[in-house]
Amino acid sequence: MGSYKLFFCFKRSFRHNEVEPPPDVKDAFSTFTNGWGQMSPEQLLRFMIGYQGDTRSTISDAQAVVDKIRHHRHLASFTRPLLTLDDFHHFLFSPLLNAPFVSQVRQDMTAPLSHYYIHTGHNSYLTGNQLSSDASDVPIIKALSEGVRVIELDIWPNSTKDDIDVLHGRTLTAPVELIKCLRSIKEHAFVASPYPVIITLEDHLTPDLQAKVAEMVTQTFGEMLFYPSEECLEEFPSPEELKNRILISTKPPKEYLESKTFKGNRSQRERDSSDDEEWGKEVPYLQPEASDKRENDTDEQDHYESDVDDSDYKLHQNTAPQYEHIIAIRAGKPKGGLKNSLKVEAGKIKRLSLSEQALEKAAASHGTDLVRFTQKNMLRIYPKGTRVNSSNYNPLIGWTHGAQMVAFNMQGYGRSLWLMHGFFRANGGCGYVKKPDFLMEVGENNEVFNPIESLQVKKTLKVRVYMGDGWRLDFKQTHFDSYSPPDFYTRVGIAGVPADAVMAQTSIVEDDWAPVWNEEFIFPLTVPELALLRIEVHEHDMSQKDDFAGQTCLPVSELRLGIRAVPLFDRKGKMFKSVKLLMRFEFV
Repeated sequence: MGSYKLFFCFKRSFRHNEVEPPPDVKDAFSTFTNGWGQMSPEQLLRFMIGYQGDTRSTISDAQAVVDKIRHHRHLASFTRPLLTLDDFHHFLFSPLLNAPFVSQVRQDMTAPLSHYYIHTGHNSYLTGNQLSSDASDVPIIKALSEGVRVIELDIWPNSTKDDIDVLHGRTLTAPVELIKCLRSIKEHAFVASPYPVIITLEDHLTPDLQAKVAEMVTQTFGEMLFYPSEECLEEFPSPEELKNRILISTKPPKEYLESKTFKGNRSQRERDSSDDEEWGKEVPYLQPEASDKRENDTDEQDHYESDVDDSDYKLHQNTAPQYEHIIAIRAGKPKGGLKNSLKVEAGKIKRLSLSEQALEKAAASHGTDLVRFTQKNMLRIYPKGTRVNSSNYNPLIGWTHGAQMVAFNMQGYGRSLWLMHGFFRANGGCGYVKKPDFLMEVGENNEVFNPIESLQVKKTLKVRVYMGDGWRLDFKQTHFDSYSPPDFYTRVGIAGVPADAVMAQTSIVEDDWAPVWNEEFIFPLTVPELALLRIEVHEHDMSQKDDFAGQTCLPVSELRLGIRAVPLFDRKGKMFKSVKLLMRFEFV
């Protein structure tokens, strides 16, 4: 029973409803127990294989579930190992016992690096916004512990010009020493994943300081550092070959103090820094009809980030040779326009960087060139400079065109970052997700996948949202409403290619900490390989903006079918202790 004060002298009391199994759970229990009131490990195994589709499950797995449930109920070991309906429901509603996907590396890791999406950070050293927050190794450690595999460092001379600092140049950000960042990377690089860490350096150094960087890098990482055997690789090594190795990627440096200045006026920066809602504004999608408007843009070079002065990717003549030696992935300079920059050169590989605006323009006018380029070369996308509040953009535009490094402000928040978190939950959270085959295929007439072509529906995902629970354990009684229990509803939908992107909503369940919806949604998918299932729970508020109550994103390609317990996360991506949904997934 929960009580809420009303008008100072009155109280309203609400009974906590007991969470009962949904009809589908009751029916499944009855079916697999032949109407008997208890379920044996053998019957549970038949359910796991026949209903849930867990074809690799064994009697040992079923017995382990029974033992854990019985241990939870503190049953004596000499009693018969059987589950009641409530036990069965407890199993299904447990994220630890019945997760929506299997967290293990399942993909082939022996293809070249260019065949993978890589979990990539932008300005990885910043603790907050892009203009005035401190630089530190703390966000680098956090990113690595969460599976990020690409760390970006902006390196500048320190105040006395005899050492190297990491900071966001020409801003008010406080610096951190490069050596401190390198040591933290070495210590934490492979805590979450054994697959390679790539350090992208934005270099603003003189040749003598470049030599010092080379010395720091080689002494800090030692045998962990990957040196290319040839000056220019013809193909990237695989993540498997590069396990527990660290790679340096940078553009061949420009002359000292030649760097881009911040673009965008004050009013634009202020608009961009205030346009995120409490839980992040809705993710924008590329509109194909915008291609004509962008076709004649004359400032496309402003959105490139790369500096090579000759087509052979040789470093500036004043560059320290030791520095050149440590670069494993070299960035090339766009020359002669976008289409020419995306040409694939025989016997050479490179990394090209584009801003999010340049990517949108390229996607509208050179989509197939992007796909062809990324089959062999690396493409990195980075946020526009006006995202001073460390917000992010729609990553699916880059992923749909094969971009391996979609760089995000990991210290930010909002729906775009939730998509990034969800996408890289795939493949065991190792930070590398293999690109779909269709992005790597070349047809008989040298044609490649065209992202703007209309496609037929490949699969249809059916999702049922049964119920939710756990908020009363993780939140104060008056967190959502001072006068009554919360009124929850769930938003569920797809993030993916524009044809698949959609959001739907359940009804609002009033005054209930354990809402039951039992509503079904159907999502046709043209590109299921890139689809993410978006789930958000909100609390309806008639007088003001609805409250956030949890979210998650799940890679559709790795969903376990059947009835599953789905844990929810807070706005920053941290899992709640207790908040979860009971859902069912089917492909029809």
